[in-house]
Amino acid sequence: MPDAPINRTSEFLPHTAFWIRDQATAVGQPPLHKHEYFQVYVNLAGRTEHVLGATVRPILPGTLSFIMPLRVHCIRHVEPAEFFVINFRRDFLRPESRIDLLELEDVSVDEMPELAPFLYQEHLDFELGADELAEVRRLCLRMQAEHDRGGFYAIEFIRADLFRLIGLVCRRYQDDLQALARTSMLQGSRRASLARVSRFMREHLSEPITLADAAAAAYLSTHYLAHLLKRETGRTFTEILADQRMDLACRMLTGSSRPIAEIAASVGFPDEAYFARRFRQLRGVTPSAYRGQAAGRDSPAERGEAWQAPS
Repeated sequence: MPDAPINRTSEFLPHTAFWIRDQATAVGQPPLHKHEYFQVYVNLAGRTEHVLGATVRPILPGTLSFIMPLRVHCIRHVEPAEFFVINFRRDFLRPESRIDLLELEDVSVDEMPELAPFLYQEHLDFELGADELAEVRRLCLRMQAEHDRGGFYAIEFIRADLFRLIGLVCRRYQDDLQALARTSMLQGSRRASLARVSRFMREHLSEPITLADAAAAAYLSTHYLAHLLKRETGRTFTEILADQRMDLACRMLTGSSRPIAEIAASVGFPDEAYFARRFRQLRGVTPSAYRGQAAGRDSPAERGEAWQAPS
């Protein structure tokens, strides 16, 4: 029995992982936000910009923008404008795929070429010619009609048209996308993100900062940052923060005569007794004993070398 028709203002098509809206039905977007699904923004008329993490790219008429899951971003709607917003979940295009959202950057574009525009959106502006844009408009209208109609085989028609829409961009920019895939561009982006996290932590060691604070400073989602830190350093945010605080405390203990209570507060421990306990747990001696044994230290931690983002 066919599915009942659905209203375009609903979210994902029943029993699928897809929805599409246009300028007449799109809802307002928060200034910066993230979500757990893929998004394609098809801009047919009007000019705006795409804020993707720390990158800002122009959106001109004929531009398509691709947003990976869990990426902090914002596209500001403008008036007058004509656009489509397409959202789909991880397994919509490839129902058999079990790839974790946090592992998408590790997938080869040879294995899943449809990921390429999403992976390299920070480095390219995807503008189409008149004929290609007319084809994209037709595809969006067909997907919208199938989305509204629902029923038997709607999912398959939508999936085919969405593959073709992404394929038009991949075909037009294949040289650029394949060149980027051969470089360490994504690795460089990850290093830049970790560098922002490291700098933020160093600048706010005396404050009660959280993983969410560091993620916001680096324009990342908390889940992605936690995954990135564990992958690149083998440690959690809490472990790294504790090490940075203790590194700074070590430098202050050996390089100044400031009272231990004052040093504790300077590295985010208003309670001197708690600071002393944590210092002993991580350094093996009390702060006062460490100060008295400053000479002849060899390990990087004991020399007070703070954690830096991997190079």
